Amino acid sequence: MPFQPRVAILTPAPDYDEKWQPAFARKAAALTAAGLVVESRVWTDPGDLAGFDLVLPLFAWGYQRDVAGWYALLDRLEGEGLPVVNPVPVLRWNSDKAYLAELAAKGVAVVPTVEVAALDDASLAKATAEFGTDDIVIKPAISGGADGTHRIAPGAPIPGDAAGRRRLVQPLMPGILTHGEFSIFFFAGKFSHAIVKRPATGDFRVQEQFGGREEPWEANDGAQALAAAALAAAPAAPVYARVDMVGDAAGALHIMELELIEPSLFLHHAPDKGAAFGSAVYGAI
Repeated sequence: MPFQPRVAILTPAPDYDEKWQPAFARKAAALTAAGLVVESRVWTDPGDLAGFDLVLPLFAWGYQRDVAGWYALLDRLEGEGLPVVNPVPVLRWNSDKAYLAELAAKGVAVVPTVEVAALDDASLAKATAEFGTDDIVIKPAISGGADGTHRIAPGAPIPGDAAGRRRLVQPLMPGILTHGEFSIFFFAGKFSHAIVKRPATGDFRVQEQFGGREEPWEANDGAQALAAAALAAAPAAPVYARVDMVGDAAGALHIMELELIEPSLFLHHAPDKGAAFGSAVYGAI
């Protein structure tokens, strides 16, 4: 019998409120087809992981709600020398969207972003003045699933969950409302597929739980090059990656975020239905 490596996929805590099981089944099927034996472990209490050939945080959903617990897990994985994909330095770097400033410093087009240590009216006004628009989005630097993300209309008060807290302030990019948010997927550094996600009418969030919908998208060479330039800034080459981008008023694309921890990969839109994903993970062992 050929060698079948064991991989542990980290999954949400039992009280996590989003439905993750269908996406888990798709990823697990792709990994099984590649010759891997898949088991699930709850990320908040994964137990002994020493017997696994690889640990994948693919469904560590909700880590932004327990930041201390998440960083403690990363420290543990690193300290025990466990094989993790993506590598722990990549996971730690990608956990905090402060990396957007690093990308900008390297000349990568990103959504304009101002980080505020403790958001109040004065700091919001100062950040807004830099953008040339008063249609603003605020979000936590450590976030996921649009948790704590708000669109603030001119003159509207700061939401209670953001007041006095560290936040990223960004202009609402016009492209999100006109064309949607684009996601490009890479496995082992090679382009796989791309989609466009559109928000429900009256919303700016593209996630499914807010009524967002997605469809395949043909990513041109420019979009793929922008995504590759952003990924090149990571501490190590990611095995799996999703790059989210959005257009400005002129249609030029800007990086919104890199998803290198627990991204939805939309494998049902991949031409090979996830074969490249499975091969990339197997090849990382």
